[in-house]
Amino acid sequence: MNAGEGVKLERIPWRRGGEQPRPEELRAALEGEGFAVFAWTDGPCARYEPHQHEEDESLWMLAGAMSFEVEGARYDLAAGDRLMLPACTVHSAVAGASGASYLVGQRR
Repeated sequence: MNAGEGVKLERIPWRRGGEQPRPEELRAALEGEGFAVFAWTDGPCARYEPHQHEEDESLWMLAGAMSFEVEGARYDLAAGDRLMLPACTVHSAVAGASGASYLVGQRR
């Protein structure tokens, strides 16, 4: 994905086998795609009611697990997985039993 392109709704699975995601590498990739990036951590079973953002968003899991619901479909993410959310996409989320840590990239 190039900076300036809109995103499409998709879950991108981690394809590096047993290798753990490295936050600095993932942050650099997001910034290279034109996203402003911040780290976020949710406690066990944290919930987000349906909401939307004005900007495209990319969520990249560092640790733990999180499930998102978008348009009736469920997207389960574990460490290394990535979710692409186009601007104005209504979604809800719940963190796993051990919580979740992830990078959030936002781009107008």
